[in-house]
Amino acid sequence: MALGFGLLGHTTASFWQLTPRELASAASAFTPPVAGPPERSALDALMRHFPDHPVT
Repeated sequence: MALGFGLLGHTTASFWQLTPRELASAASAFTPPVAGPPERSALDALMRHFPDHPVT
């Protein structure tokens, strides 16, 4: 609601008429981009460092 009323300046009526997709699209302008998946080498390093099962 702070985004809709404060940053976007919607009225109560226009805010409640937004679809979730419209609100998410507007919010994306105020959020940092999401990073893609890790490189395979980084994933391998994480799996070695944090194994699912203890190494015996």
